Parts: sequence; structure tokens; C-alpha cells
Amino acid sequence: MSHIDRVAFAEVHETLAAILCKLGFSAPRAHLCARLFAEATRDGVLTHGVERFPRFVAMIQNGAVDPAAEPVAVSRLGALERWDGRKGPGNLNAWAAMERAIALAGEHGLGCVALGNTNHWMRGGTYGWQAAEAGRIGICWTNTMPNLPPWGGVDPVLGNNPLVLAVPRSRGHFVLDMALSQFSYGALESYRKRGAMLPVEGGFDAEGRLTRDPAAIERSGRPLPIGCWKGSGLSMALDLVAATLALGRATHQIAHDPLQETGLSQIFLTFHPAAFGPAAEAERIADDILASLHSARPAAPGGKLRYPGEQTLRLREENLRLGLPVAPALWDEICNG
Repeated sequence: MSHIDRVAFAEVHETLAAILCKLGFSAPRAHLCARLFAEATRDGVLTHGVERFPRFVAMIQNGAVDPAAEPVAVSRLGALERWDGRKGPGNLNAWAAMERAIALAGEHGLGCVALGNTNHWMRGGTYGWQAAEAGRIGICWTNTMPNLPPWGGVDPVLGNNPLVLAVPRSRGHFVLDMALSQFSYGALESYRKRGAMLPVEGGFDAEGRLTRDPAAIERSGRPLPIGCWKGSGLSMALDLVAATLALGRATHQIAHDPLQETGLSQIFLTFHPAAFGPAAEAERIADDILASLHSARPAAPGGKLRYPGEQTLRLREENLRLGLPVAPALWDEICNG
């Protein structure tokens, strides 16, 4: 087992589900939770898939995540609902909230669920794909523990708040999944473990100099916000909207500890394109926009310009065919830990 570096999707799914059942999950919830972890790795988001599973287990064991808790609606007004996540598993809470937003859009043309008191949702793009597969335009975001200094500051008082936007298309969904730093902490860790420098400056070192060294950025705790002051402002805006709509915790109220990052606030917003007119016309517009991208000249000879989500389908097929890429030591820890 310790020599495996490609593991069949079904084996990963069943292994994780069995562990979750032992930790107090019902079988259906264990299988959905495990599937979401496995699908993140399947789609190439290694840092928020199987690699994140041991931390998730540790948070269940320390009481930060309640495996039996399910989210409940606490208030409703037309297409807008406020939910309490009750500190349940973050990916299951987020999946349920997006499912409800999708249903609300079917009734009203749009739907919004503000979810408070929840946990880390793992891969944010999961819920963009979920919306797109249901034929909805989806927008969702979450706040996080304070791990991003504001522009011009040193102390991490902002959250590296992930933002997801998805547009459905029969030729391949557009799904943008981004953190608000130039490189997420997961990406910094990935580059460091490979012994690689970042392709562009991604933050500051301990002396306040811009650097491509991921380890130096991790040590300083000063990743570079996207767009510098613009990313800093966007982080504040997302935190403000999520916390005020959910009546939940804001970033400054969340523990700066990955194993105690609980009580988060999140927003799940969907639009039903067919509610506003012919769905085919909306898809034609989306197709034309992405066709214009593909017609642009790449800067590097032989390069290819891709829209967010385009690469995912290739990685998905490859990893289902070859098996999910899982580090041998990690798989051994999961199976025998």
C-alpha cells in the first residue's frame, strides 16, 4: 500500500467513506463527503482533495466539526434564505446550501442562501460545478480565518476568501475558482514541496521584499493579494456581505488556527438563465465570448489560451483512467492512521 501513487477513484471513495462512517457519519453522508474529497483530487485540485482529508479528520476528533450536524433554515424571504450550518462538515453544508439555491432559482429565477456557523468547504469550485451541472449560473464565496494582511499592512487581519463563479455550457462549463492571494496557501505548499519557485512574485519575505520563494512567503505570512490593493478591498467586501447576510462570524472573529477554523460565513447565489428568456440564446452568448478568447494570439509560440474550467475536463478524464494521484506517505497515513 505504501508504494501506491495512483489509486483508483472507487478505492479512494470507499476508503474515505469507511473512515467517515467510523467517525460518526451516516452512510449516505459519509459517501457524499468522501466523494467530494475524491472528486477534488480527480479534477486536479490536490491541496483541497485527499491531501486535506487528514486535517478534516483531526477537526472531527478535536470537536471543531460535528459529523452528525445538518444545516437548518432559520429564516426565509422569497428567494433569500438564511441557514445555520451548526458546525457540521463544511463540504456537506455547502453542497446542501447550493442545492437549495438551485431549487430557489427554479422557483424565482434566482436563489440565495446565506450560510453561517459552518466549516471549511474544501474545494470551492465543487459548488460552481454543482450549479453549472444544474443549468444555473452560480456565484459563491466564503470567509476564512485571518491569513492575509491588508494592502500596506503586516498583520493578517483579512481572509484569503475564495470566490467562485460558474456559467453553464453544453460545450464545457466555465468555472472560476480563485483565492484572493496571488497564490493560495495550498499552492504555496505545493510549490515548496516540489522545491520549485513561483512563476511570478507571490508575496513578501520577512524583510518585506517581494519574492517567488514559497517557503519565505509561508514564513512571513504575507502572501500578495490579487491586484494588490484591489484584492485587499475585495476580501473586505466578501467578508462584509457574507457575515452580515448570514448573521455569522466575520474573519476577525475566527481563530487563526487551521484546526480551529470554524464558524465561517458563506454565500450561495444562483441564477436560472432560462427564466429570463431562451436558454439557447444565453448559451450562444457564452459560446461567443469564449470563442473570442480562443481566437486571441498566445504570447508564447505554440501556447494555448484556456478559460477557467477547460483544463479540468482533461485532468478529470486522465485521473479517472490512470487513478487518482496520491502521495504514498499520505495514502499510508489515511489507510493506517
